[in-house]
Formats: sequence, C-alpha cells, structure tokens
Amino acid sequence: MSIATIEVSVSALLHNVNLFRQLSPTSQIMAIVKANAYSHGKNKIATILDRVVDYFGVARLEEGIELRKIGVQFPILILEGLFLHDCPSQLVDYNLQTVIHCAQQIETLRKMSLPVNSLDVWFKLDSGMHRLGFRPEEAKDYFQQLADLACVKKPINIISHFSSADELNSAQTLHQMATFDLFINSIDDQSLLGKQSIAASGGILAWPMSHRDVIRPGIALYGVSPFSYSEANKAIAAEFGLKSVMTFKSEIITVREHKKDESLGYGLIWQAKHDTRLAVVAMGYGDGYPRDILPDTPVWINDRLVPIVGRVAMDMILVDLGPQATDQAGDEVIFWGNAALPVEKIAAHSGMSAYELLTRLTERAKLRYVD
Repeated sequence: MSIATIEVSVSALLHNVNLFRQLSPTSQIMAIVKANAYSHGKNKIATILDRVVDYFGVARLEEGIELRKIGVQFPILILEGLFLHDCPSQLVDYNLQTVIHCAQQIETLRKMSLPVNSLDVWFKLDSGMHRLGFRPEEAKDYFQQLADLACVKKPINIISHFSSADELNSAQTLHQMATFDLFINSIDDQSLLGKQSIAASGGILAWPMSHRDVIRPGIALYGVSPFSYSEANKAIAAEFGLKSVMTFKSEIITVREHKKDESLGYGLIWQAKHDTRLAVVAMGYGDGYPRDILPDTPVWINDRLVPIVGRVAMDMILVDLGPQATDQAGDEVIFWGNAALPVEKIAAHSGMSAYELLTRLTERAKLRYVD
C-alpha cells in the first residue's frame, strides 16, 4: 500500500449510531450521507446502515436514485428538494421523499399529473437560517397550499435547520426553536402535521430539547465534532463518546538524509536548522490533502507526532523525522483519525473546518472498510 487510504471503521460507525439512540431514545435517526457520506463512501455506508437507521438524507435527486439502484430499502430524503431540471415523477418511480422549500416547487407539483397520495414531502420552515425554506409570515399559507395537493401524502413532515447550533452561548438556536413551535401551533388542522425534525449534529449533541421526532446526524455520525476545537475548548468527538470512523493514512515512500541549511520542495520555503532525516510520503493535494496547510502541521508516524515541512505537492509530502529517526520506507503515516491526531486538531491548526477537510478528499484516496 503506497497510496493514500481512507480507512473506514464499521464498528465505530455502528457505535456512533447506538450512541445517538441513547442520546435521543424517542427519536428516529436520519443518517446524512451527502457528499459521498463525507468521503466515507455513500453507497457502502448506506448499505451498512440500511435497516439500522430510519432514514437517509442526501442533497440531490441523483444521489437518492443511486442509492435505490444499489438496493437501499429504507426512506431517503432529498434535502435540497427538486431542482428546475429534475423530474418529479422520479420521486414516485424511486420511492424518494423530498423537501419542499419554495413556492415554485409547489407550483411544479400542482401542474404535474402525479398519482393521488404518491409523494412523501417535508415542508421546510425558514426558522432563521435564511437559506432555504418558507418565511414564518408566509409559511402557514404555503403549507395549506401543499396540503391541498392530491398527490401529497398526509400528514406532512416539518423540517428546519439551525444556523448556529455550534455556538453554545448564542440565543439564536432558542429563537429558532421558538419560531418552529409557533409555526407548528399556528396550523389549524393539527392532523395535517407529521414528524418534526430540526436537530443536526450540533443540535443533537448540545440542544437535547431540539431532538423532536427525527434527528439528522451528519458529521457527528462519522465521529467528528461539529464544534470548533481549540486548546481551551477541546471539542473533539471523543469528548461526547463518539468514535472516529475515518483514519486518513498513507505510507513512507523513502527516507533521505538532509543537511543543515538546505532548503527543499517547491519554492524552497523550508530550510533545515540542523542535519536531519526526511520522509517522502505518498500523499498530496491530488488526494485531497490541503496544498496550503500551515507549516509544522503534524502527522503520526511510529507512535509520535512529526511535522510536515515544505509545500504540499500533488502527490508527495515531506516530513521531518529528526536526525536520530529509524523510520523506514513502507511505515504507516496517519494524517488524521487516531486518538492522538483527530481531524478536529488538524482543522484548528489549518484554519479550515473539519467539514471541508473530510469532503475535499478525492477518488484517488482509496476506501478500505475494516471491522
């Protein structure tokens, strides 16, 4: 193995699902598998969790269709809803559920000749994110318009999304929950209201009153904290009892001697302060590791942290092993995912979010499932 590898722990994934069951015993679980399941492999993750969780959440119609084609049986929700070029009849053909978040989507369904009670939909309320969804002052009217469509199954599920659940001192999350409840209580015929869902990863872990009928773990499902990490605030997923599902790793191609005052790599941006030994590692921005990672970002080799030096190239990274190092070609190099080097630490060091680090990984990084 001389290539970048995304090692996925099935046992850690199932552990995290069980933890969510314990945290929210009266809620159903919608596993979010968009963005190729945060680079963990959408099709494999959904196959593992089919009949383990209650729903799957994807961003777009084609993702849901792909899951159906590989045999996934449980309900699948299209979180971004139908696009202008999407065909609503495919929702029926592939037994997919969709979010309805704008008047145009209601009008599209009104013009379609779809069978009676053929569509499972989730009405999206804009409770304060101001991205997708019906504004509170107009939501009741549009909800009724949706309920009046013969093709729409009743009751209709209600969904919203927090903007600031990762900010524990913000009043915004409480405000959004209050807005959500005001809308629920405004509906005259309460029998039209189905399941409620507003909590994603941050809401699940920090705002238990938001759990409602369906929780939607995304990044936390894969054992990564949605909260910002710092030395003062060690908000790694392990603090919540979650286990990291991904270990992002590769191996040493070769070890070479490097002399004091010599520079290295593209732009010769790093210069050795003393004689040392360098490892050339099979990893680069072609695998999705950030090219502009900050100097001295650590990796894990043979039970210790050592720094990346020089500029990350497309296919290779240089690591300063130290002058007395005994590491050899073929030794494993972990870029994130073990207890000593969770991805949250790399995110904090790089100034990027863990979300971006995970989802930017490329197809060249090979997926391998263990446990």
